[in-house]
Amino acid sequence: MQFDLNEEQADIRDMVRRFTTQEITPQAELWDEQEYFPREIFNKMAELGLLGMTVPEEYGGIMLDRQSCALVYEELARGDMATAVGLGVHNMVSGALARFASEEQRQRWLPRMVSGELFGAFSLSESGSGSDAAGLQCQAEVKPDGYVVNGSKMWVTNGGEADIYLLMARSSAGKGSAGITSFVVEKGSAGFSFGKRERKMGLHSSPTRELLFENCLIPFEQRIGEEGHGFKLALSALDGGRVNVGAIAVGVAQAAFDVACSYAREREQFGQSIGVFQGVQFMLADMAMKIEAARLLVYEAAYKMDKGEPASMHASMAKCFATDMAMEVTTNAVQVLGGAGYVRDYPLSAICGTSRSHRSLRAPIKSSAS
Repeated sequence: MQFDLNEEQADIRDMVRRFTTQEITPQAELWDEQEYFPREIFNKMAELGLLGMTVPEEYGGIMLDRQSCALVYEELARGDMATAVGLGVHNMVSGALARFASEEQRQRWLPRMVSGELFGAFSLSESGSGSDAAGLQCQAEVKPDGYVVNGSKMWVTNGGEADIYLLMARSSAGKGSAGITSFVVEKGSAGFSFGKRERKMGLHSSPTRELLFENCLIPFEQRIGEEGHGFKLALSALDGGRVNVGAIAVGVAQAAFDVACSYAREREQFGQSIGVFQGVQFMLADMAMKIEAARLLVYEAAYKMDKGEPASMHASMAKCFATDMAMEVTTNAVQVLGGAGYVRDYPLSAICGTSRSHRSLRAPIKSSAS
């Protein structure tokens, strides 16, 4: 396993860091306050190739390795976690299509996803099936001209703003994961609508909505893969998604740590910087140690995925450890700032809320019957 970044990876990291500093960080607080989804920023990211990180070059993408993708998400999250989450979901969908869709389907959707014309969302969870994703109830009934879908999906990131939705629905009566099929549903399709936008503790500029299907006809040519193979697609997509979530958590924690370190150097009490107090130093040292440990877990999971090795366990460990770490680090960063950490003059109050929201993203999914 290579710990040092190669030249290309370092260039990608530096490019995204500059973009984040110039285009995202100055506006992130306003987006959060207004619950504004910055589609124009994603269009700018498309110009940098970031909407095609999981798409092969023949469809217009740049097809980065997993560690490079992790670097991108970490740097974006240092400026705004909601933006990083939105991009991660879009690329999770395009990556799944690149792997499982037919050639005709790839030609139809991938170039437009890479350009930013189409933005993607992933719809698996339901009100009665979150981690037990194989227990989903959304039905896709076979008809002569396609599948008629009835049911709903919950907690859909990019919901309402995305143009295409990768949907998992039950197309047969098989138990557990058997009978789950994946489809692409386009925004504006008859019988497809959205519920209210969820009011969340954090990630306010990242829309989360319910999807509603009432006799929604999906043509056969929009089924992805074989009938009954949707759960396999979901598992594959979510492994990469968990690595992304871990990388985003590292970026959020790094941002909080940077604020805490800067404040500790500048804030004076009893005639000296609080950074010289051993209690503060211990706290900062623990934060730095856990951030680096999480970063290495993310890199290991990414490395295994790039090598084609089984990585589900490592992806889940990276996601779990990194999101728990981010919650701890952001909370402790607030403690370093004291009362200043609670007010909006500093970004930690918003960072703390988003880190709590982040823990539930792409949780491990379970199936007792397959």
